[in-house]
Amino acid sequence: MIPQHPILMRTILLLSVLAACGIVSAAERPNIVFFLADDLGVMDVACNNRETFYETPNISRLAASGVNFTAGYAACNVCSPTRASIMTGKYPARTGIDNFIGGKNTGRLLPPPNADHLALEETTLAEALAEGGYTNFFAGKWHLGNAGFSPREQGFSRDLIGASQFFYPPGPGTDPATDPKTTDRIADAAVRFIGANKDKPFFAYLPFQAVHIPIGARPDLIAKYRTKAGRDNPVKWGREQANKVRQTQNHPAYAAMIEQMDLAIGRVLDALETNGLTGKTIVIFTSDNGGLATAEGHPTSNMPYRAGKGWNYEGGIRVPWIIRAPGVAKAGGSCATPVVSADFYPTLLDLAGLPARPEQHKDGKSLVPLLKGESTERGPLFWHYPHYSNQGGSPCGAMRDGDWKLIENFGDNSLELYNLSNDPSEHNNLAEKDPGRAKAMLASLRKWRESVHARMPVPNPDFKPATGKP
Repeated sequence: MIPQHPILMRTILLLSVLAACGIVSAAERPNIVFFLADDLGVMDVACNNRETFYETPNISRLAASGVNFTAGYAACNVCSPTRASIMTGKYPARTGIDNFIGGKNTGRLLPPPNADHLALEETTLAEALAEGGYTNFFAGKWHLGNAGFSPREQGFSRDLIGASQFFYPPGPGTDPATDPKTTDRIADAAVRFIGANKDKPFFAYLPFQAVHIPIGARPDLIAKYRTKAGRDNPVKWGREQANKVRQTQNHPAYAAMIEQMDLAIGRVLDALETNGLTGKTIVIFTSDNGGLATAEGHPTSNMPYRAGKGWNYEGGIRVPWIIRAPGVAKAGGSCATPVVSADFYPTLLDLAGLPARPEQHKDGKSLVPLLKGESTERGPLFWHYPHYSNQGGSPCGAMRDGDWKLIENFGDNSLELYNLSNDPSEHNNLAEKDPGRAKAMLASLRKWRESVHARMPVPNPDFKPATGKP
C-alpha cells in the first residue's frame, strides 16, 4: 500500500474544496472533447448491440474507459433542436428551435413558427467554457444559424471558414471521393488542434456530418461491407403507420460511413494519448437523434426500438450516450438512469470546476453523481415536437417518468402509455388499461409545456383529408 503523505493529502483536499466552489485555476481544468454523430441510432454501435452489422471498435474503446448511459436521450427526434439543447442546457421548446431549421411540413395541423437560428442572448456552453479559460475548437455541422449566428458568434473561433450548416478551421480541405462527409477532415483538424494546445485547457466540439444522408464513405470500406453483407441477408421490413420501417442492419455504404467515423474518433483518442492528455481529458460521445429507419432510404434498423428519426418513439430519441471522465467515473461503467441532451452543459461545468449557471441551463442536471456511481433521481424527461417530420412522424409531445412513457398525439388527442421496463418496443399501449396513470402523466406533460412556454400547432384551414397527412 502506498503511504499517504499528510501534506499531499491536505493539498488534494484543498483542491477538492476549491473545485467544489468553482475556484480552480484555468491551468488545472480538464480538457473536453465532444463527439456528436448525426442520425446515429442507439443500436448502431457495438457497445449497445453485440449483434450489430456495423464495426465500431473505437466507440467501444471509449465506452470501456467511461460510463455508457443505456437510457441516454436526444432532446428531440431531429437535429437542430438537440444541438440547441446541448449548447444551451435547455429543452428545445425554450429556445424556439423545436424542429430542424428549414423544416416546413404541414398536415391536419399548422405547426408553429420555428426559429432559424440560436439566439445570441443565450450563453452557449462554448461561451461559458471560454469565460472559464478554455480555448475552443469547432469543425463540422452547426445547423443552428448562419449570417451572424454561426459558431463564430457563439463562442468558437472567428477564423472558421464555411457557410450554411458547415464550418471548419483554416487548413486542407477534403477529397469528395474518399471523404464525402468530411469525416477525415474533421479528425485531421482536431488532431492538429490538440497537438498545438496540449499545454492549456481546451474544448473541442466535433459534430460530424456522418451518418446523415446523402450516404457516402471511402470506396474500400463500402466494398468491405458489400462482401460482409453477402447475398443471403435480405432486408426485412415492418410498418410504422403508413411508413415501411427497416428491420435489418446490412446497408454496406451506411456501415462504411459508420466505420469511417469510428476510425476518425480513434485518431482523436490516439492524439490525446500521444500528447499525454488521456488522463486529463473528458470525452463525450452521443448523437443528435435516432437512426433513420422509416424514410429517405431507410439505411438502418433501430430494432428492438420502435420507428426512428422523426418520431418520439424510442427509435427516434434514444441514442448512444457515453461520458469518459478520468478520476471521476469508473471505467467500463453502465448507467440506466434516463438522461437527456440538456444535461451535458451543467455536467461539463461541474467537471471543469466552473460555477453552475442555473438561469442558463434551466433544464439540465449535473450527472456527476451518476458518474461517481451514486444513486440520484434525474427526474422526468420531456419532449415537444409540434411538427410533421420528413420521416412520417406527426405533432406530439412525450414524457418519460421512471419506467413509464406517455405520448400525446396533437392531431387526434389520442394517448399512448408504455411501460418501457417490459415493453421497450412500445407495442402494448396501456392508456385505456391504466387511465389514472395516463391522466396524471398528461397533466404533468401539459404543466411542463406551460412552464417552458412551448408553442402549439393549430388547425389547418387548408387541410384536405383525402390527400393530407393525419
